[in-house]
Amino acid sequence: MHLIQELAAGVLERVEKGRTLTEALAQAQRKQELSPAERGALQDITYGSLRQLGQLRFVLRRLVPKPLPVPEIERLLLVALYQLLHTRAADYAVVDQAVNAAAKLAHGKFKGLVNGVLRNALRQRDELLAAAQRDNEARYNHPRWWLQRLRAAYPAQWADILDESNRHPPMTLRVNARHGDAAGYVAELAAQGMAARALDSHAVLLEVPCNVRELPGFADGRVSVQDWGAQQAARWLDVQHGMRVLDACAAPGGKSGHLLELADIELTALDVDAARLTRVTDNLVRLGLAANVVAADAGQPAVWWDGKPFDRILADVPCSASGVVRRHPDIKWLRRPADFAALGQQQGALSDALWPLLAAGGKMLYATCSIMPEENRQQVEAFLQRHPDAQLLQDEQLLPTAEHDGFYYALLAKRS
Repeated sequence: MHLIQELAAGVLERVEKGRTLTEALAQAQRKQELSPAERGALQDITYGSLRQLGQLRFVLRRLVPKPLPVPEIERLLLVALYQLLHTRAADYAVVDQAVNAAAKLAHGKFKGLVNGVLRNALRQRDELLAAAQRDNEARYNHPRWWLQRLRAAYPAQWADILDESNRHPPMTLRVNARHGDAAGYVAELAAQGMAARALDSHAVLLEVPCNVRELPGFADGRVSVQDWGAQQAARWLDVQHGMRVLDACAAPGGKSGHLLELADIELTALDVDAARLTRVTDNLVRLGLAANVVAADAGQPAVWWDGKPFDRILADVPCSASGVVRRHPDIKWLRRPADFAALGQQQGALSDALWPLLAAGGKMLYATCSIMPEENRQQVEAFLQRHPDAQLLQDEQLLPTAEHDGFYYALLAKRS
């Protein structure tokens, strides 16, 4: 197990240096051959450590007031503290494994320190956790600047948003409308001993997450995994048979697949990342559906657009991803306050570039997986100022709940 602790500490290091958790985990798994159980343990520990990082850092500083001269030991202690405070792993095993891991770092100079710190953490556990509850960054496990922004934007809801963002995400399914509905699929799951409930006519929430291979009909395209909040995008666009539709930032393809399930449309699935587009293609093949999949920059239509207007455009613009932090806990530690100005410029430029591609009378859905107003309503208000032929039909800010992640949608119509 000390190997898993070492690998987990290495993942934290790569995240600190700016890599995403997905990339850092993949690199660790390429570096070391692991059994399925070990891969699962590594994922659980790294995700958990990043979810609880504010508290873990607070506890570590209480136990060791000054940062250690060897950062690898600090990260090892964070990982071990997560195991002691938040998992059912045997205390003696966690401590012993961490000491063994420390023996391989800095010529073993910190073996005694690691042993002492972790044993003190066990002895002072209740006192340390109580103190952490009195510190906002430790209590809510988000950077202080993030807390301040949410408190300003959502004075009555900010604490609930943060608590929800620290929980494990729900596993929600989208039943392919061409093959069934939520009620029928819930009954099919029940027959296999899997508890679930319908959220709407085609969305199903699993009581306990599972491997997709366990889902009846998954390989045949009868069902997909997609957050209920993300499922709202296709419904908002209200596509009809025969329409020409653009999904401007399509990867990994969940929304593209949903649009094609709802109507026989001519869909262009576009994304700047050619590697990620392979997932779009794979999803469409599994669903038995087809689209024109194009690797190109949506903000440069002169390079790829054929000049024929679209009836509907889904503009799922780049954003902070602040609404999906519970699925990607690295986001809250990777983001910086200055990021929002740059993201806002990208969002505005992309929306402006796509608007001329929309037919008169057509609709464009501006979408983000963010809960920050400067990426959402403020962007739409600025867009409306720049485009007098645009009309806001409706918009909605979805905040993270037990049933869905955080998203923003604004449906814009082009006046004829």
